[in-house]
Amino acid sequence: MNIGIAQINPTVGDFKGNAKRILTAYRACVDKGADLVVTPELSLVGYPAGDLVLKKKFIERCLRALDYIIGEVGEVGLLVGYVDNHVYEKSEKVGRPYRNAASLIEHGAIIGTVYKTLLPTYDVYDEHNYFEPSESCEPLRYRGHKLGVTICEDVWCDELIARPLYDRDPVQELKDKRAQVIINMSASPFQIGKPQFKANLLEVVSCGTGLPIVYCNAVGGNDQFVFDGHSMMLDNMGNALCDFPGFKEAIKVCDVTLDGTEAPFIRGKSIEHVYEALVLGIQDYANKLGFEKAAIALSGGIGSSLTTVLAVRALGAENVVTYTMPSKNDVPEASEDSLKLAENLGVKCELIPVDGVYESILEALEPVLEGLDPDETEENIQSRIRGMYLMAAANKHGYLPLGTVNKTDMFIGNYTVYGDSCLGLSVLGDVPKKLACQLCDWLNTEEEVIPKQIIEKNISPELISGDTDTELLPEWKDIDTIMEYYVTYGLSTQEIIEDFGLSERDVRFVQRRIDLNEWKRQQSPPVLRVTSPAFGRGRRIPIAQKYVD
Repeated sequence: MNIGIAQINPTVGDFKGNAKRILTAYRACVDKGADLVVTPELSLVGYPAGDLVLKKKFIERCLRALDYIIGEVGEVGLLVGYVDNHVYEKSEKVGRPYRNAASLIEHGAIIGTVYKTLLPTYDVYDEHNYFEPSESCEPLRYRGHKLGVTICEDVWCDELIARPLYDRDPVQELKDKRAQVIINMSASPFQIGKPQFKANLLEVVSCGTGLPIVYCNAVGGNDQFVFDGHSMMLDNMGNALCDFPGFKEAIKVCDVTLDGTEAPFIRGKSIEHVYEALVLGIQDYANKLGFEKAAIALSGGIGSSLTTVLAVRALGAENVVTYTMPSKNDVPEASEDSLKLAENLGVKCELIPVDGVYESILEALEPVLEGLDPDETEENIQSRIRGMYLMAAANKHGYLPLGTVNKTDMFIGNYTVYGDSCLGLSVLGDVPKKLACQLCDWLNTEEEVIPKQIIEKNISPELISGDTDTELLPEWKDIDTIMEYYVTYGLSTQEIIEDFGLSERDVRFVQRRIDLNEWKRQQSPPVLRVTSPAFGRGRRIPIAQKYVD
């Protein structure tokens, strides 16, 4: 069977636009000879819809858009993902009101519907808040074949996953009922290494079941999520029949009976994938919210430099405006480095000194601060002045203000709330310091995009004259190590000390800073997610708590 995959970029709640996108891809696949066309999970709705699902008219409008699609589908079948009502049986007394659904449409009618069986409730996922799981997994009959249609998590139950969250295996249930192919409609967001992991997972599923796999993943950015695409088809021995690009829309038609002679799936490009995810995340966040231009405060450091490069790649140099705001506490070359970067990228950079405003504010605050020694209160005023300038420019001109604070700084609170966190989108908030440096090196592989002196110089908070971060904090590589094992893997401080040979002082210092700064992170702008767990929906730690690990 010639199966077409429509790797498309839906927008949450844009039923009219999503329906048009689905049908455009459907017709293109039909023109290429498809016998069946597959779209991603919730392709008509966009993922994740969150509490929009609970609005009174949401499902009504979704089903109205589905009716429109049904009327446009001819003899070639189309699999569409959407949110459906949960029709209760008389014996049922409890249950959630909706289903994560996929329907097979042919000749202007629905000929079969399946519902998602495994509903994830870990990390950033909360589908149990809205959906009722499927009670049974039944193949859909189409042109004499039995199609095992699954939705995203339904194939994530293989032995490669070291977290036995479910007591059901939808793939095995479909195989037991003689499904001839496993089709997976997915909205699986990107994180580092995930494209490789998914390819490995689906290869094992294919080899384990002896069935071909058709995997259609969404692409695009929706708030904190970036969906990477990388759809694929595998034969019954796990060989790639066709590969899809990452981070862009695409359609392909492939015969699942092929023996794997086409180009193999490309794997192992983590740095490039992170770059592509961040660029797409900025691009879609801006475009889908109606922003044409972005504004960035340049400090002469890695974070603001990398953010500017990513913004230029996402929106174009003509649509990025930068500001460098020097003070007497800056390292001497900060403004020079910022202007050099702007010149390299061809972006506008305005120079706005902050010393005058800073001194005026200190003078105005004398009655409040009288008799007290200077501390971080005065230090943070500088950052808040810069945040005020940037937000004023964004408000006046309609720019999207982009944040430049990396994940490491966010975890230990090495930024100013209502200052450099007062922005519209955090680009690097899920990019650890080490990864940010690797991205800079990767971007400079062919030509010096980011001036070498920016990458190599000591990192300074530029708040206290003469101090650098390496004098105030543990080494960055140690902070990243502690952060990863304390947050990602849940190790105790004592386990980290013993397993990695780090000083007890550094481990407990970082662990305490992570815990104390939860209140800051919960006030931060949306963060583009490239790791797990990420801030926002991926981390739910109470602010008022006294637990010590």
